[in-house]
Amino acid sequence: MELLVIDGQGGRMGQQLIRCIRERYPQIHTTAVGTNSMATAAMLKGGAHQAATGEHAVLVACRQADVILGPLGIVVADALLGEISPDMAIAVGQSRARKILLPIDRCNTLVVGVGDYSLSALLECALEELGRLLEG
Repeated sequence: MELLVIDGQGGRMGQQLIRCIRERYPQIHTTAVGTNSMATAAMLKGGAHQAATGEHAVLVACRQADVILGPLGIVVADALLGEISPDMAIAVGQSRARKILLPIDRCNTLVVGVGDYSLSALLECALEELGRLLEG
């Protein structure tokens, strides 16, 4: 399974996701793509097997991924303070990969019906969903 984690800004959420994935599902190959070099570096510190930075990296990685994890903003153009370009949002949205999105309300997009959970609770939900996909 080819797992892609996309994150931006400081990359802290992506770093935590990758760290948890490596602990719980060590057999999964993880690729990290940061919208900036700081996010990429953080995800590498989290244990990503490989990493890249920028728009073109997102476009290519989305074509190869089986599962994409990241904040909700990766499917919203201009989200993450403008770090998500329209082409990046389209690439994620059109990817054949299964998407596991964390509903973080930092991109002016609110998903109704979702409680106000801590990042650690959202990470746990994402990992449980990934586990269901692995059992699949």
